[in-house]
Amino acid sequence: MRLRKFFALFGLIVGGVIVLLGLVAGGLYLYLNPKVTRQDGIVYTQRHGQDLTFGIVRPRRPNGLGVLVMVSGGWKSQKGPVPTWLVAPLLRRGYTIFAVSHLSQPEATVMEIVEDVNRAVRFIRYHAREYGIDPDRLGVTGGSAGGHLSLMLATRGGPGKSDAPDPIDRVSSEVQAVAIFFPATDLLNLGDSTENLHDGGPPKSFVKAFGPQSTNREVWSVIGREMSPIYHVKSNMPPVLIIHGSADTLTPLDQSERFRAAALRAGAQVELVVRKGKKHGWLTMVFDERLMADWFDRHLPKAVSR
Repeated sequence: MRLRKFFALFGLIVGGVIVLLGLVAGGLYLYLNPKVTRQDGIVYTQRHGQDLTFGIVRPRRPNGLGVLVMVSGGWKSQKGPVPTWLVAPLLRRGYTIFAVSHLSQPEATVMEIVEDVNRAVRFIRYHAREYGIDPDRLGVTGGSAGGHLSLMLATRGGPGKSDAPDPIDRVSSEVQAVAIFFPATDLLNLGDSTENLHDGGPPKSFVKAFGPQSTNREVWSVIGREMSPIYHVKSNMPPVLIIHGSADTLTPLDQSERFRAAALRAGAQVELVVRKGKKHGWLTMVFDERLMADWFDRHLPKAVSR
C-alpha cells in the first residue's frame, strides 16, 4: 500500500514538472515570437551594381522610436528577414526594428561598408515619418562587426552635405543611443586577439576586407586609424552600452575597456557590462537585449540631435 502511494505521489510530481516545463517553454516561445508586421527588401543604395537593402519589423504597439540593427559578422552580411526572436526584447518594448544589410567584404571594403551604413541611417531618417518613427531619436545595435559599425556611426556619423544632389545625402547620419555586443574598437592595437599577427598589420583573417593596400604598413596606419572608433571619441557622442565576454579571444575585452576609458576622458557616457567567462557570443545573449532595451528606454525618449 505504501509503495502504491509512493508511486502515485511520484507520478503526480513528475506530471506536475512536465506541465510546468511545458508552461515555461510555451511562455518562452510566446515571448520570443511576438506578433509583428514586416516589410523587407527596401533598397537604400547600391554598391558595385548590387542593391543594398534593409527590412522593417514593426511591433503590435509601436512606441514611435526606431532601432537600426547592423546585420554584420566579420563584416559579412546577408539579405533577408531578421529572425523575430533575435530582437524580441526590443520589439516587446515597442521599438520598430530596421535590419540593415550591406555588401559583404571583400567584395566591398570595410571603408565602403561604413559609407553605406551611414547612407542607411540617412535614408531611414529621411523617410522616418513614413515609417512612423521620430527622425531625431534613432538607436543602433549589433554585435562584433555590427558593434564596430554601430560605434563608427556613434563616433563619425554626422551632418549630410548641404549641396548634395540627392536630398537623402543632405540628412544627418547621427544616432542618438547605442547598445552593442563585443565590438572591435582599435584595429591598430588588437592586443591578445587571435587575429593579431603582431606585425603591425590588419587582422589576419580580414586583410582583403581593407583593400589591396592594407598590407602596406604606411597605408594601413591611416586606414586602421580611420576605421577605429577609439580614435574618434568625442564629448557629444551618444550614450553607449557595451556587453562583452571576459573570455573573448577574437575581440578581447580590452577593446571595450580601452574604448570606455577613452570616452570617459572625453566626457562621453559609456557603460560596460562584463559577462564573466563568456566568449565571442553565448546562448543567453537574447536575454541581455533586455538591458539594451532598458538603455534605449532611458536614453532615446529624451535624446536631442547634435
